[in-house]
Amino acid sequence: MHAQAPVNGISVDVEDWFQVGAFEAVIDRESWDGLADRVERNCDAILALFEQAGVKGTFFTLGWVAQRHPVLMRRIVEQGHEIASHGWDHARVFRMDREAFAHDLAQSRKAIEDAAGVAVTGYRAPSFSIDARTPWAHEELAAQGYTYSSSVAPVAHDHYGWREAPRFAFHPVEGSDLLEIPVTTAMFAGRRLAAGGGGFFRVLPYAFSRWAIRQVNCEGKPAVFYFHPWEIDPGQPRVGHAPLRSRLRHYTNLHVMADKLRELVGEFAWGRMDALAVRAIPSALPLAA
Repeated sequence: MHAQAPVNGISVDVEDWFQVGAFEAVIDRESWDGLADRVERNCDAILALFEQAGVKGTFFTLGWVAQRHPVLMRRIVEQGHEIASHGWDHARVFRMDREAFAHDLAQSRKAIEDAAGVAVTGYRAPSFSIDARTPWAHEELAAQGYTYSSSVAPVAHDHYGWREAPRFAFHPVEGSDLLEIPVTTAMFAGRRLAAGGGGFFRVLPYAFSRWAIRQVNCEGKPAVFYFHPWEIDPGQPRVGHAPLRSRLRHYTNLHVMADKLRELVGEFAWGRMDALAVRAIPSALPLAA
């Protein structure tokens, strides 16, 4: 990419293999402490990958993980990356009311800040679960002083999505500086395609992600990309009693993910989400625009 290409935002949603939305109906939260903990080793592999590429990113971290891995949290910060919140235990926002969401935000932020020793100003909802059903969610984020959120997937999807939301950064609360930075979508034949990472990046050919990021960058916009530590871990335990569709989504192409990430971080310019948010402010529109 040429020197004037936008700096894209790269982010890691820090959760372990047993905390994912695909398995939420088959793995009881009460059992988590007894399961194989692999999040630290996987995060360390990501830190090494980022270091080799000279990339700084944002680690959206569950409070549950931060509480149990304070040394990892400090290591992430010491290496120049941003620590942000991914909520407490991966509960989806649209399954809470505002009071429960406020508690989740406060509990997770305290755990992350206590562990990392830095202020948390960014948030990403588990499974991009802020949508048209949760008009109070952005209001609560603004009330608690968050600078930005990256919690909206502006597509239609069976697990999540806010199809009518803007594709690029917007101000979701009138009178507030809070910025929402949706995950990347590309346009094809008048339709929005999810193109911001995760399972789509693992399953589809790398050429699709290259095309999508280039499309967004050619519009003068930064892409927003995300992935999870468990996605580079083909040796993780298998949840054989999960539905077939969930297993296919979770386990497909784990063995190729690390190599694809190396290609991605080498081809495009990447940075932290908080820095992207600052750059996006001048062009952000109100939600109603």
